[in-house]
Amino acid sequence: MTDVPEAVTRLAREQSGRVLALLAARFGDLDLADEAVQDALLAASGWKHVPDNPPAWLYTVARNNAIDRLRRAAAERRRLLAAAPDLTGRVSFAEPEHAALEEEPMIVEHSEVGDEQLRLMLLCCHPALDRDTQVALTLRLVGGLSTPEIAAAFLLPEATLAQRIVRAKRKVRDAGIPLSIPQRLDDRVQALLTVLYLVFNEGYLARGGAPGIRIDLVDEAIRLTRQAAELLPDSAEVEGLLALELFTHARSEARFVAGELVLLDAQDRSRWDARLIASGDAVLARALRRMTPGPFQLQAIIAAYHAKARSSVETHWRAIVRVYDQLVVMMPSAVVELNRAVAVSMVEGPEAGLRLIDAINGLDAYYLYWAVRGELLSRSGRTADAILAVQRALTLATNPAEQQHLRGRLAALGDA
Repeated sequence: MTDVPEAVTRLAREQSGRVLALLAARFGDLDLADEAVQDALLAASGWKHVPDNPPAWLYTVARNNAIDRLRRAAAERRRLLAAAPDLTGRVSFAEPEHAALEEEPMIVEHSEVGDEQLRLMLLCCHPALDRDTQVALTLRLVGGLSTPEIAAAFLLPEATLAQRIVRAKRKVRDAGIPLSIPQRLDDRVQALLTVLYLVFNEGYLARGGAPGIRIDLVDEAIRLTRQAAELLPDSAEVEGLLALELFTHARSEARFVAGELVLLDAQDRSRWDARLIASGDAVLARALRRMTPGPFQLQAIIAAYHAKARSSVETHWRAIVRVYDQLVVMMPSAVVELNRAVAVSMVEGPEAGLRLIDAINGLDAYYLYWAVRGELLSRSGRTADAILAVQRALTLATNPAEQQHLRGRLAALGDA
């Protein structure tokens, strides 16, 4: 017998986004669809037993909730007109056409809602919304996470996160942002992939400060990326992101030992998940066959080199440097240049890496810049300078696990 709370959680995660997308397309009102689905999920929490077809139940109840809301609003307008015709003017308050009770299919198949689901994902990543709001909306409307869950993930007060979502939905409504697929799909897809990768990174090492790995967010990001790959079957970059997430997630078990952060070169690679690595290999191979290279595919190639190496020493660093050379051209950024400097240092020595780091601008407030600098200075035998760099990194790091690791490095440098 299926556990009711578990079934409701799975329904919210896996089906609420699809149902919300279908209702938003039908009624033309994102907020109405969201409220109707949330009401239905609340009702589902009172199940005595799990229905035979939970997605169909959710769709039917949410649809009826939406229709009831529309009818109540229409009745309220009619009462207002009757009570104060001079104030309201001559306005027709006929019941909305889309509130009719025509029967819908009882089973919502993926093929029926594919376009609507894609529209919803792209709407959540509309350029009119800031990046934090895009992330929150994607998790809330597409991923089916509750407001308290998202707030906890980003260490925000629940009221703050709720207001952010309310303002975003209001902006969508007031600006008349359509639930449609834009002509220039590539730009919006790139925003969507960036949001999904931010969700993944938040789980892999929370920017908000939660210790360790948030496996729930990591799994959610991978699930949503798989979903995006199904909706955009010709996008090599979606597959590139999925492969990157799988390769990275494969290292999760070895990343923390007794609560302590373990860097890549010191991880016990026998604890890496071979199944996830094989899956990442297959996805990446499929992406590369499309012959449409992109930044996420290049990052996935780098992750694949790490995943297949038996140790840091045996890693094909020269090949990784060549991939970074392409990535710097395709996606120029100071962070990419920093990562390339690390790879170069593994091939040409720490002084070569330091020369590249010295030429990077804009990372003075980025803790990893100083952490990397400290490691390279230490490898160069410049211990005093290394201590200063790691101390600077410690003042900038916000995650407890990273802070603890940096304290350990300082202690080791002090002993040296």
